[in-house]
Amino acid sequence: MSESENPENGSESEDKPEASDPPAEAAEAVEEAPADPLELARAEAAKMREMLVRTAADFDNFRKRTRRELEDARRGGREDLLKELLPVFDNLERAIQSAQRATDVKAVADGLTMILKQVEATLGRVGINRIPTTGNPFDPSLHEAIQQVETDEHPPGTVVAEVQPGYSTGDKLVRAAMVVVAKPKSDTGDPKPDA
Repeated sequence: MSESENPENGSESEDKPEASDPPAEAAEAVEEAPADPLELARAEAAKMREMLVRTAADFDNFRKRTRRELEDARRGGREDLLKELLPVFDNLERAIQSAQRATDVKAVADGLTMILKQVEATLGRVGINRIPTTGNPFDPSLHEAIQQVETDEHPPGTVVAEVQPGYSTGDKLVRAAMVVVAKPKSDTGDPKPDA
């Protein structure tokens, strides 16, 4: 066999191109070509959508956690107030039992007065304060006037009586005090006619 007939020798070298492989060049050309803007926008939109869904889920979890914590705080506040008031209720029950057997009305009244002072002290400890009324100027943000009385004993606009106490906690009004307010006496005296 001659060299020209041998397929492994020179004849094969004529069939091979001298440049690099065309598929490798095509891959490099694709990598160097700018990416499709539509595909980039779709990818960016998908990324933003995923972030939005994740943020919405985080916010929903935050809202649920906050609601649960708020309810726990309310429940804890009610429990603390109840613990403060239970001794008052115990004393009130004892006073009622004692009043049923008592013959001295003064002793029962004194016991009830002590319990009332205990209630006021307990409310003060938990931050609930009674609104001052009698002898103070009428304040529409704290008092509710249910009646006016003509009098010379008190200056006009002064609270002369408390019908129902009012309470506040901190700067917040819980219930306005119902009060009676002084007003000046009107001149209803008719002058005597000259005859």
